[in-house]
Amino acid sequence: MSDRPQGDDRSGPVFHGPVSGAQFAWGNDTATQNQQNNTAPAPGSEALAALVADLLRQLPGAGLPDRDREDAEAAAQDVLAEVAGDGEPDRGRLRRALAALKGALAPVATGVVAGTAVGAQEWARTAIEGLTSAV
Repeated sequence: MSDRPQGDDRSGPVFHGPVSGAQFAWGNDTATQNQQNNTAPAPGSEALAALVADLLRQLPGAGLPDRDREDAEAAAQDVLAEVAGDGEPDRGRLRRALAALKGALAPVATGVVAGTAVGAQEWARTAIEGLTSAV
């Protein structure tokens, strides 16, 4: 994105390539924007998508260190992205994202992570079991 060349009397940005799903506020002091991308999961992936979405909601309360929590969130988002839409999810990508998510939760499930929230160990074990059986 760049500003328009001098002498061009139209206002607004110039895009030098495809833009999809973006929102822009231009020429104002304040802006409030909201966007929702509500894509239904692929047929047969609804339970996994619900499980991962619930896991994402509960993850901040697990007491993971920031870096581990961010890794778990990224892996969960990868799972949701893979099962979104009408097409068949790529099983390899889905398997790798699930492995990363379970790997991020494993230290909590085994009690290795010091300072995790009360009940987090059982929650993580249950989440890992659910992720394993959902595929």
